Parts: sequence; structure tokens; C-alpha cells
Amino acid sequence: MTENSQDNDKQLSFKEQILRDLANARKEQQSPSHLDGFPPSEERNITETNKDFSFSDNLQKDQFSRETMPGNEPPVVPASKEIKVNSQTTTESTQFKPDNLTRVPVEISYQSKKEPTNEEETLARTATYRRTDVDKGESLSRSAKDQQTDKKKRQNSVAKRIVWTIVGILFISLAVTGVFVYTYIDSALKPVDAKSTEYVTVEIPSGSSAKEIGSILEKQGLIKSSQVFNYYTKFKSYANFQSGYYNLQKSMSLDSIAKELQKGGTDTPQPPSLGKLTIPEGYTLDQIAQAVEKSSNKKVSISAQDFLAKAQDEAFITKMVAKYPKLLSGLPTKDKGVKYRLEGYLFPATYHYTADTTVESLIEQMLAAMDSNLSKYYDTLSSKNLTVNDVLSVASLVEKEGSTDEDRKNIASVFYNRLNQGMPLQSNIAILYAQGKLGQKTTLAEDAAIDTNIDSAFNVYKNPGLMPGPVDSPSLSAIEATINPNKTDYLYFVANTETGTVYYATTYEEHAKNVEEHVNSKLTKESSSN
Repeated sequence: MTENSQDNDKQLSFKEQILRDLANARKEQQSPSHLDGFPPSEERNITETNKDFSFSDNLQKDQFSRETMPGNEPPVVPASKEIKVNSQTTTESTQFKPDNLTRVPVEISYQSKKEPTNEEETLARTATYRRTDVDKGESLSRSAKDQQTDKKKRQNSVAKRIVWTIVGILFISLAVTGVFVYTYIDSALKPVDAKSTEYVTVEIPSGSSAKEIGSILEKQGLIKSSQVFNYYTKFKSYANFQSGYYNLQKSMSLDSIAKELQKGGTDTPQPPSLGKLTIPEGYTLDQIAQAVEKSSNKKVSISAQDFLAKAQDEAFITKMVAKYPKLLSGLPTKDKGVKYRLEGYLFPATYHYTADTTVESLIEQMLAAMDSNLSKYYDTLSSKNLTVNDVLSVASLVEKEGSTDEDRKNIASVFYNRLNQGMPLQSNIAILYAQGKLGQKTTLAEDAAIDTNIDSAFNVYKNPGLMPGPVDSPSLSAIEATINPNKTDYLYFVANTETGTVYYATTYEEHAKNVEEHVNSKLTKESSSN
């Protein structure tokens, strides 16, 4: 310190010096360049008795000017200074930080044994208020943060509820839509009216697509949805729908209608079917009559007796001969020993009853079907000097003796070879027919023990040549095998009833060997087991 400054310090009271030092400290806090001169972590301890913090403006100005004048060294502040006045101690600790700190924290503590003055109380309250304000600010800041956090939580909670609500609505919508679509499609696949017996005649034009057919069916009230019909037929790979007229019912399912359309319609509208009759291949006329009776219903009722009576009605037969001359011109007569003149002439197939069906119209349908199937062979028969009755007679035996097309052609050749050599046909099928057992199940032993001496025109063991007429209604396969048989030298054949294999022979010795191996050996086993 200079002499002037020392003199000034002497002239100043202790109180004024303290005020001056406080003012300097505040200015140093405001002046970064001034703080550079102080070493870090320097402390001041000042003790005084009276704390009158008021000081004159002139003193502050003078102190400020002396400290900031160029060339003046900053005052050296002792690291620790303690002054005792009237047993009261005041300690001031000031800490300075390097690097041009803009702020100098000042810590002031007051310890005194005497009661605080009004100024001290004011200062303490002010400090307390400031600290309280800081605490309140910090508290308010934390409260604001807590409120903001709570607000975000509430917002997130609301957002989550909204998202889950939307997801729930979408899920429910999809579920409801799925149930609706399933119910709609399931309903569309079912009949429009399951109890309806009404027939609806529809025409399917040639070249119609599944979509167009669906529209026709929907307009006629036969299906519920043309779109479902279109998609369903594609899904099931139903194709090749045939054109023509169809008699369909509202009680039919969509699948049944689709399958019916694949069968093909008629060229002209036909009465709707009220029933169905199926005649298996190889049925006798008696069996056909029983099948007719079983297939009858309340709307169309035909008994077996009525059917057989009409089949033997000469007036009706004459009428049919006139209508189908190529088929029936060689029809056998009763005096030749036939049981039924129309035996073998009724084609085995499936027929439908209509409201107009009668026993007469039904038999005529069967005759018409046989005529239609033989029409392409009439010229061939003429060229081979064969009659329809000859072909049907041989074919009726071939139907029962062979099960495959190849065997039937070989068996037909055996019959023709025997006829050409004047040998009897020796077929057990004809004997069984004469006995009235054809169509019944027989054992190997019964077949081997058959009565070949029966007095009948159908005993082809005793009588040479053909029987007077067919013994059953042969299939088209048997008819074709008879018209175009294989060319062989076979005169004999025998079948293994267990395997179905047919063994052929040209000599009797070969045939006897086959019979012993494939028939008699089986009979020996059966008798020994019994």
C-alpha cells in the first residue's frame, strides 16, 4: 500500500474500512479483470462490533477510483483477517476462482454474545427471505416438473387408451365382418327352400360362363347368390358345364346344382323328374319289375305285377314293333319257349319318373334306349348275317360269363366257334335261367352240380344252337364284344371263381386239366373243410 493510502486508512474509522472493503469486494465481483489479480481460494475474516452498513457515496467513489487507476497494484488482501471489537467476532470468507470468474461467492457468518441490533435482524431476515425464496423457487421448479411429468403420464395414458380403443374397434369390426361373411356364404351354399318339391325348368345357352350361369340360376330363384356360385365353382374346380334344358329344384344345394349342370341338359324342355329308376346290367325282366316297384312313390306308383302284365301285352308289343322295327322285327314268339317276349330288349340304364309316367311309357323308354344304342350297329349286323335277337342272346350269356372287355370278346369267340362247329354252347347261365335261379347267388358246388338234363328250350347242353331269346338285359360292353369278338380257336373256357381269371383251351384235354386245377381242387377243399 502507498503512504497516502495508509494515511487514509488511519483517518477512516474501523467501520468505514469494513464498508470500504465490502464495496471493493462487490466491485471486484463485477470486474473480471480485477479478479485476475487475486489468488484462488483466498479468505477474509473480519470482526467488528458495530454493523452499520451505511457508508457515504464519496468514500465509495474514492475507493473505486484508487483501485481502478492505472499503475495501482491491487490491494493485498490477507488470506485470513480477524478483528475483535467489543467481544463480537465477524468472519468473512471470500473465495475467488480463476479463469475470469464473473462471480465471487461471499460467505458471512455472525456470532455474537450480545443481542442483535435492528439492522442485524433486518439483514438476517433478508437473508432468510432470500434463502426461502430460493427454496420456494426450487420447490416450485420441482413441483412444475412433477406437474409436467404427471401431465405427460396422463397424456400417455389417454393416448394408450385411444390406441387400444381403436385396436379393439378394429378387431371387433373384423370379427363381425368375418362372422357375417361366413354366415352369408354358408347360407348361400344351402338350398333356397329345403322343403320345396317344385321343379323349375331353365335353359343354359351354349358357351355360358359360370358367372352367366349363376345369374340365370339366381333370377330363377334356384340359388341365393350368383357371385357365391361363381366363386364356389372355381374353388371346387367345377368346369365343363353343359348347355341345354334342366329341371332343377329349389331344394337342391348349390353343389348339387353344379354337378347336375355337368351331366348335360336336354335339347328340348322335358317334364321334371318325380323319381328315379336304375336298371343294373344283366337284370332279368323279373328283376326289372321288382326294381320298378321299389322305386315307385306316391306320385308315380307302378307295381311289379302291372309291369310284367304290360311286358306280355301282345297289343302293346305289336305297337312297339311297329314303332321300333329294326329292334323288334326278330322278336321271338311265345311258341318258341320264351318266358317273356321282351326279355333282354329293355336297356339297362337310369330312368326318371315324371308326372306323365305310366307303365307303358316306362317300358317304351327302355325299348327306345336299346334301339338308340344299337342303331349304329344295324348295318354291321346285316353284313354279318346276324339278327338283333341272335346278338342279344349271345350277349346275355357273355354278360354273366365274363367281367372284363377282353374276356367278353374271348368268350364271345368261344360261343361263335362252337356254333360254327355244331357244338352245344354248354353255358350254365342258360340252365340257371331255365330254373328261375339266374340272378341268385350260387356256390361253386351248386354250379358244378347243375342239372344239365332239364327239359327246357334254354338247355344249351342238350339243344344245339342258340336259345330262343336272351336271358337278361346285357350291357353295351357285352353287346359290342358280341358284335366284334376276338378271333381265336378257343372252344372251351373255365373261370376261377376266387380270382376271376378265365382259362381258355382249344382241346377237351386242356380244358379238363384247367377244370381239375381251378374248379375240382377248390371243390375238394370245400368238402374237406365241411
